[in-house]
Amino acid sequence: MNQNEEIRRQLLETVSGLSDDQLNEPEEKDRWSIMQTLHHLYLMEKSIAIIISNRLKSKITVSAELKPIEMTVDRSRKVEAPVFVVPTKRYLTLKKIKEKLEESRNELNKVANSNDQEALEQKSYPHPVFGPMPLKQWIPFVGYHEKRHLAQIEEIKEKVLSRQLS
Repeated sequence: MNQNEEIRRQLLETVSGLSDDQLNEPEEKDRWSIMQTLHHLYLMEKSIAIIISNRLKSKITVSAELKPIEMTVDRSRKVEAPVFVVPTKRYLTLKKIKEKLEESRNELNKVANSNDQEALEQKSYPHPVFGPMPLKQWIPFVGYHEKRHLAQIEEIKEKVLSRQLS
């Protein structure tokens, strides 16, 4: 979980100092803004926490091989976000998204620290790219996923700031 915390810290540090207007400004038409990317990360983490929680409660046990989740940071492979994690187009404040990200992290930590560590290893849930993945791997996946989008956020930030200078 330490990797997840470090990446989250970097993520929040990258967006600190930007105004809510800058955070909500899209890089290009039909592309996500920094805020939409942050909202996507919140939706993803919250969904993963719910999925793990539901699978832990289920009597069904389907194990899976460990997957190369570190490949998640490879942005040369474009992945379409599932509908349930597509961000809102509404204007959000940094204060609000920080609250949401803290909420989703607390939910993920709760399932990660579950008393049923054996079930986390023995049960799985399918990932759209990697296929069936052990529940235990979904926890560090959140960090890799955020790291992937951290690079994207840095690119958007650079474009938004350079546009404002010209």
